[in-house]
Formats: sequence, structure tokens, C-alpha cells
Amino acid sequence: MRQYSPDLTPPWKKPKPVPEVPAEPGLVVEEAGTGFCGAVIRCEAGTVTLEDRFGKHRVFPLEPRGFLLEGRVVTLVRPSAGPVRPTRTASGSVAVPGARARVARAGRIYVEGRHDAELVEKVWGDDLRIEGVVVEYLEGVDDLPAIVAEFAPGPDARLGVLVDHLIPGTKEWRIAESVTSEHALVVGHPYVDVWEAVKPSSLGIEAWPRVPRGQDWKTGVCRALGWPENTGEVWQRRILGRVRSYKDLEPALLGRVEELIDFVTDSGGA
Repeated sequence: MRQYSPDLTPPWKKPKPVPEVPAEPGLVVEEAGTGFCGAVIRCEAGTVTLEDRFGKHRVFPLEPRGFLLEGRVVTLVRPSAGPVRPTRTASGSVAVPGARARVARAGRIYVEGRHDAELVEKVWGDDLRIEGVVVEYLEGVDDLPAIVAEFAPGPDARLGVLVDHLIPGTKEWRIAESVTSEHALVVGHPYVDVWEAVKPSSLGIEAWPRVPRGQDWKTGVCRALGWPENTGEVWQRRILGRVRSYKDLEPALLGRVEELIDFVTDSGGA
């Protein structure tokens, strides 16, 4: 008869249990061996496919202790069948089902135009509501100094501003420099218009066309691509309607918006 042998290993020497996490689509993890970080796009028997923010795909085996989730070692498992709640927001943040919107902060984020505001809302809207951050649009930066002066940024009311085509030496750059302070942060992306911050691959085009100087950029884009010249309709149906998450946007925009959210929600501006 086989004798029972008690486990005499001290509790502090026993390995800590590793949580099992369903590999739901959209979950962002890091593969422990290679450091590859991406969102789950597919999970099949024994493997999981990740997509990084540049659109690169890699397939990994579902091995125990094989992944990091927010810095913690986890074991990914195949999700069970049935309806699944999203685990991530469109910005890639952890989803908080049923979370109530926070009372709006005194601080604000201003963007240059209506399309900028709609794009920020679509990708970061869930995060902004939880943080209590309101986004407004300026319709150009010429009046920014007067707007900032009237807003009067301070420790309890920080102001973040996102500017299109913020290139050193330009008019926009000089205006941004003139209003930047400890409690007012102006950042920008290099694109002529926020349309260009959407990845061409997400829209089914090879690249954004070059528009001759002096011609209205949006009109020129529509003509070059054979789109209707109703730019409002084009924006809603052909561009914004194709954006599903942060993965559809260029890193140069992603980083700037995240920077503004962090600035406005910093403990000094809460």
C-alpha cells in the first residue's frame, strides 16, 4: 500500500498561484519571453495571436506563466463560449463596467476643431468620463492666448491644449510657446489635419495624398481619393466611422492625447 507523504514545504517557500485570465479580444498583454506587447485578436486551441500598436501580429503558445498583465505574471486561457464584456476601452485602458462618470473637473482639454473633439471622444471617451475631464474645441488657435487668459489655469484647474500641425517655427508654435506655463500645457501632432492621424490602412487606402500648397487640404484629399467633396459626410462615414480603437490611430497623436490626460488629471490639478 502506498503511504501518504505530507507536504512539509514551508508556506513561504511555495510558489504563489498564478491567476488564469481569459484571452478575450482586446486584452493587452506582454509575452514574458520576448517582451512583445499587444492586444489579443484571436485565441485558438493552444495559441493566442497578439497585435501590437503598429499592426504587427505574432502567435504565441498558451503556456503557464507565459504572459504579463499590467506587470503581473498570468496564465492566459482560452475564453469560455458565450457573451463577453469588453475588457478594454477603445483607448486600450482597462474597462470598468458600470462605472459612473466623475463630476467634471475644473481643468479642461481644448482641441483645435470639431473633428479633433469627435475623434478624442470616440477613442478616449470612456476614460475621460471616469476621470471627469471635459473636451472642448477652439476652431483654430489664433484666439488661444485670450482663451487661456480668460480660463486662468491654476493648480486646481489645469488646461491642456492639442494643436494640429505643431511644427517649430510656425505661427502655431509661437502661439503655443506664448501660453505654455506650469498649469497650461500645449502639445501637438505633425499632421496638417487630424484626418491624417488616422492610419491609411484602417481606411483602406495606401497613403494620404499630398495636396498642393494653397489648396484646401480636405477638399484636395477628397478629390485625389475620389471621395465626395462634402467633407463633413466624408469625415463621419469614411474616416471616423472606420475608427474602432487606438490601433487605428498614429502613435504621434496617441502619445500627445495621453500626455494631456495625464497632465490635467495629475494630483496637482485634481
